[in-house]
Amino acid sequence: MFARKLQADLVIGNERRPAPLDWLDSFCMRNFTGSAEFDDTLPTAEGRLEAGLAVNPARLAQAMSEWFSKRGKGNGQPITIELREEESSK
Repeated sequence: MFARKLQADLVIGNERRPAPLDWLDSFCMRNFTGSAEFDDTLPTAEGRLEAGLAVNPARLAQAMSEWFSKRGKGNGQPITIELREEESSK
């Protein structure tokens, strides 16, 4: 169950923008990361994903930052992913 809606922003240098959907999609596919701890994640749009309650957002942000940086997504600069929970609509 995807109980959380998360906003994923990437920061490269002084630039902040929503994380591209294709980046989120690549990370969330287990055959790319080899990590089962993020199986309960589902990218839904640019800068947006849903996650189950077992997913630790701080750990997810750290792992995404490392993974994107290692793959050169920041053109030689480190990437930081900042995740925040969206408030549920009532």
